[in-house]
Parts: sequence; structure tokens; C-alpha cells
Amino acid sequence: MGTRAVEKEFDDVDLQILEHLESDHDLNLADLSEEVGLSKSAVHYRLNKLKDDGVITGISADLDPHRFGLEMLVITEVSVTHESGYAADTGERIANVAGVNDVYYTMGDVDFIVTFRAQDRDQVNEVIAELVTIDGVNETSSTFVMDEIKSDGRILANMSEEMRENVLSE
Repeated sequence: MGTRAVEKEFDDVDLQILEHLESDHDLNLADLSEEVGLSKSAVHYRLNKLKDDGVITGISADLDPHRFGLEMLVITEVSVTHESGYAADTGERIANVAGVNDVYYTMGDVDFIVTFRAQDRDQVNEVIAELVTIDGVNETSSTFVMDEIKSDGRILANMSEEMRENVLSE
């Protein structure tokens, strides 16, 4: 297998810092500097560089949707009319629907995959009703998640060894 192009190469320390941030949003420079073997100022410099380079796009808390009564996770396939520029325009309109979490433009039998959470069936119906009113949306098909086996947005924790090696600088 060939090496894939990556936007930025990292060293082991970068990956250690990023892994720490992914697994623990409570940033403590003293602990982090001890963990990676660098001074606090060196870690701070690296964090700022990773932010400036667009690698770290934000620091946020992971909230448990169930604590907000958002027990229903819905995955909706959306088929649209294929006209020039439809993907960007339609995708933006779908993304702006209240309640929508994720929008993916796809190739295959459907054009977009949309995920959203709701507290009850009425809210599910409201989101779907709004989706079908978007100009160009032809059809939707929804799947209701019965059990969330794995829902993990971490990048480094889910990379294979080969993927990690591809981003390490020589």
C-alpha cells in the first residue's frame, strides 16, 4: 500500500498532545507537559501552532444527549434533484434545519446522509417535514437507531497504526 498524502505531518509529541486533548478536554498544561516530557511553554507553543495550522479546530465539552432527553437518534437518507451546484446549496439548507447534527454528501444510491436527535416522534416528524420542504429534495428514508454500539468522534483513538505512521514526519 502506498503512502497517502496528508496535509500536515506530525511528530510523536504532537500526536501525544492531540490524543490527550481528544480524551480529556480538561487541559492542564502542567500535567500535559509532564506526560509528553516538555516544558509548559513548549507545550503551549505547540498547542498554539496546532491551532494556527487548523489541526485543533476548537475545544469543547462532550455532552450526553440522553441527559437532555434526546433518546431518539435518526439517520435519514436524502435524495435530491441533480442540478448544477445542488450539493453545496442543498447541503447548506439541510444543515440549517433545527435539530440536524450531521450532514454528509455521499455518492451512491442517496445524495445526503443526515443524522439528528429528538426527544419524541413529533420532533422526528417536524425535522423530516422541514427536510422535505427544501427545494430539490425528492425523497427521504429514515432509520431509527435502536442501540448506539459506538459513537465516537475522536480521530487519533480510532486511527489504525498505518494511518498514524502516514502522518508522522520522518
